[in-house]
Amino acid sequence: MKILVINGPNLNFLGIREKSVYGTQDYDDLLHMIAKKGEETNSTIEVFQSNHEGAIIDRIQDAYFDGTEGIVINPGAFTHYSYAIRDALASITVPKVEIHISDITKREEFRKVSVTAPVCDRQIYGQGLDGYLQAIDFILNIK
Repeated sequence: MKILVINGPNLNFLGIREKSVYGTQDYDDLLHMIAKKGEETNSTIEVFQSNHEGAIIDRIQDAYFDGTEGIVINPGAFTHYSYAIRDALASITVPKVEIHISDITKREEFRKVSVTAPVCDRQIYGQGLDGYLQAIDFILNIK
């Protein structure tokens, strides 16, 4: 199976930013976890990260043509206001899971609203980096 993991703004700063919220594991730790999951499940998992909304939209649109069979997305701050990313996700009919490392329901009010979750099949939050593995398992089991 071919899965695309998309990480939005500031995810590349894992282990650097707000360690009390996002933990001490860095972005390389996340990449290694995902690569190991791909090996264990005999899946091709590509990870894409950008701090730019348009680049994320372009990658979602490319997924339509490149054989991607599932998308895991952590839109970061775009979760709360990017209708453009929401519309791009809505255009793709593969299974999609929105992921958040922290528990967005226990944070600032603006973080409790997701404009992208309604066009995803599932939302996972508050599970740390393990949430990515749960999202991948969900996609593997839905197919």
